[in-house]
Amino acid sequence: GDYLVTIEEKSKATFLRAYMNWRCMSAGNSRVCVRMVGHKMEESYSETLKEQMSVVEMPLSDPPLCISCCPVNGDLLVGCKNKLVMFCLKYLVINQNLTVLDFERSLILHIDNLIPAEVAFCARHIAITTELDVLILKLVQQSADRTEQCAQGVSTPEKAEDGGVKDESPSIHTLQLELDEFIICQKPVELLGEESKLCEIPITLESTELPTEDTKRFQVQYLLFRRFAPDQSPFGFCEETKLHSLQLLPVYQTAHEETENKRKILSLFCFFSLPHIGYLYSIGKLVELISTYQYSEKSEQAVLTPQFLHVITSQNLQCFTVRCSAAAARDEDPYIDTTVKACPPVTLDVCTLRMQLFIGPRAICHFKNHIILLTKADTEDITERRKPARRMLSRKADSIKSKTNSESEPGWNLYIINTVSTIQLYREMVDYSRTYENVKTESCIHLLSEAHLLVRAAIMDPHFLKSDEKEDLLRAFRESCAFLGDCYSRFDTKDYHLALPYYRMSGLSMTEVLKRLVSEGDEIQTYERGFIFYLTHSLNEDSNEELSKESGNKVLQIFYLADPVQLPHILCSPRMRNVCPVTAVRYLQKVEKTMPSVVLTLTKAFLALKMGDLTMYEHEMESCKETTLACGFIGQPRLLQQRKEGIVTPTEFAVHLKMMQPGLLVAATVALHENSKIELEEADTFFKMLCSSNENTIPQLLVDFWEALLVVSSKEEILQELLLRVTSQYVWRISKKQLPETKPLKTTEDLINSCSHFGLIFPWVTSIMSVGCSSDKDYHEDISRLQSLLCSQSINIASALPVLEPLTEADNVGLTVRVLCNTHLGKYEEAIDQLLQRCPDAAVFYAQHELKGDNQALWWNKLLPELCKRTRLTGNDCPVLISSLKETLSVVAMELELRDFLSLLPEDGTAAFFLPHLLHCSQRKLLT
Repeated sequence: GDYLVTIEEKSKATFLRAYMNWRCMSAGNSRVCVRMVGHKMEESYSETLKEQMSVVEMPLSDPPLCISCCPVNGDLLVGCKNKLVMFCLKYLVINQNLTVLDFERSLILHIDNLIPAEVAFCARHIAITTELDVLILKLVQQSADRTEQCAQGVSTPEKAEDGGVKDESPSIHTLQLELDEFIICQKPVELLGEESKLCEIPITLESTELPTEDTKRFQVQYLLFRRFAPDQSPFGFCEETKLHSLQLLPVYQTAHEETENKRKILSLFCFFSLPHIGYLYSIGKLVELISTYQYSEKSEQAVLTPQFLHVITSQNLQCFTVRCSAAAARDEDPYIDTTVKACPPVTLDVCTLRMQLFIGPRAICHFKNHIILLTKADTEDITERRKPARRMLSRKADSIKSKTNSESEPGWNLYIINTVSTIQLYREMVDYSRTYENVKTESCIHLLSEAHLLVRAAIMDPHFLKSDEKEDLLRAFRESCAFLGDCYSRFDTKDYHLALPYYRMSGLSMTEVLKRLVSEGDEIQTYERGFIFYLTHSLNEDSNEELSKESGNKVLQIFYLADPVQLPHILCSPRMRNVCPVTAVRYLQKVEKTMPSVVLTLTKAFLALKMGDLTMYEHEMESCKETTLACGFIGQPRLLQQRKEGIVTPTEFAVHLKMMQPGLLVAATVALHENSKIELEEADTFFKMLCSSNENTIPQLLVDFWEALLVVSSKEEILQELLLRVTSQYVWRISKKQLPETKPLKTTEDLINSCSHFGLIFPWVTSIMSVGCSSDKDYHEDISRLQSLLCSQSINIASALPVLEPLTEADNVGLTVRVLCNTHLGKYEEAIDQLLQRCPDAAVFYAQHELKGDNQALWWNKLLPELCKRTRLTGNDCPVLISSLKETLSVVAMELELRDFLSLLPEDGTAAFFLPHLLHCSQRKLLT
């Protein structure tokens, strides 16, 4: 809201007034309207408000002592004795052409035994100071279920005060008079967060607005309480030990195009000061002290901005740096303080930027890029003020007041000081930091950190997008990041790792960084840890940037001197694609003499391929066992695969292995997967690109990888996924009559011997396949692998059924698959019907293998009746059925009692056919 609030005194009475539409006075219109707060205005009367200033009287039961306006929503907080009164800013729509500002008294905070010296109000946060105490609160909106409960707990402080007066005895009054002769100092204390409840300052809320459905109910949350003790000396107490300059400062989220008109508070800070020291607290997500300020002399007043703290003393205007932007940046961006982004620490020591002489500064305030300073020139007063004043132990000294003739009062001066622009000050700080550059001290980093925070604070300003300096500020931000990256790269500092995130934020390419730090020519330099840290991490990233041959060779030299162990790894970086392979091999051979490794051997083989030296390649690959080489790729996966724009692509080494040693390539990829170096989907893409297959075609090498992974993987979800994949591929090849484009690395027998997920093929399956057509022999490997999978207990048949759908029962392969599936699902009767219908000679083999234990009864309950029924229908025309019936009768005769066996025989059966089995059953009974 555009209004002005004042506390005015006239005829020993104090008034609180708000001036609305006050800009009309500066335009030359002298008409003034006076109205009471909350007064309902008639529309005809209100039309005149467009062109005149309104004075809104705001009556209070107690004289106002201090006021504060919320910079976020324009609400007003008034401090009175033992209470705080909150007024909400209202926008009264008179008609479509006129909207008038007004206030509504909404809440009173009753605080016993507290006389506020200053208050600050921002986004429901309230800060209060007395002479030596600071209390910070937050009004938290109540949940609906607690509103009624808390409303019943509201007390009437006025009654409590009256009762206290009546109970006071004369002896207590006498004791109080005696205590007035002395100063009683309480122990200094600091309570943060939840502990601040222990301050024992009770607060009662009283809602004064008219209750509606939208009325908000609040409760108090204590955030901070701090009590100071007066400055002490052998001669007494300093009479000027009082808190001053209480302020709540909001910092908003960095403005973006889509949120330009929606300011959202990111962090909140509270500042207050004693005569010789100031305190800055963060009271956002965490309440903590982030900075203290030591003044060179006694301060009169201070004002905090997101970039600076301005302090006036008896003779100076001082300017200090602040850490608000450093704290806010961490609240806004979770990637701060990682290898991605960085920001100078909140704990960085503050420093004084400027000190300007003024005669008699009395008050200071800040607006945009202006400092408004009020001074009172009085040379005699200045001389007296320099003499230290001491307060005697007796409080009666307060009654002695100096009298000054108003006619001799000196004149007042008002100064409006334009602050130096952010860019100009940034340039000065950068130039000044260069004086420490060659010394390589922390002072250079400190100065550049201050410059960086200065620019960062300007970028976080809500009006940044509309600023004329927008592009200059963004350029300065990137430049400051580059300067800080240079410092952490060149200096021997414990925070050397910060070189990486600062260079990343600078937007500089690796080539540009090398030009900044590496001198031209062949002279040997010494390189600090920060530079090596930056190079190592940057080279290990997947990037499209490629270093020139000269830059790549220079990097080789740097690592050979500083960290030779990293040489094999950095040579596999995409950025080092243009490096001279002959030079690289020469460096690797030097390193191998003292620090040999499998990764180094593989890297030499990789470089030999680039040079076309197959003799050297074979020598390096034959120097280690294949299993050792496969494990060596775990140490440097980029020998086989690199990423371009997030997609895994095979290297020249992988292409060569595919042609010459596919088994090693598959084993290495399995090792990478098991060590979380490559995901399953990435491996699919890798092999498809390697074999030049389209998205829907599965190359045999990928199937080999899946089969090899089944041997070693132990994760159930991965196993089921792999089983479905290989099953799908086997089914596709069988149904489409497609042969693999390359010979599989393992036969079915190899898989059965090495992998528990491939089972021995059942005899009844072999029996069915033995009478199959000759065309199936061309796809024998895929058929046997599929049957072997289904003969194991690993695969989830319910999930695999849709995959197996293409294989119909029309051929023997489909029959075996259907019967195996029904068996897994416990559908034995359906399986028997399928076999009797299509391949009756395998039914008995099936029963012998599957109908055991709890399923044995199916011999006589299902198989025997079905065989009798089918034999009766076909007669002697189907010898296979008769043979199967005899086998079944032999088994049943061995298991059942004679009476039970007789009951199963058909009444119209030929006695000569069944008699041998009856005799066998009865003889078994006699023998037992």
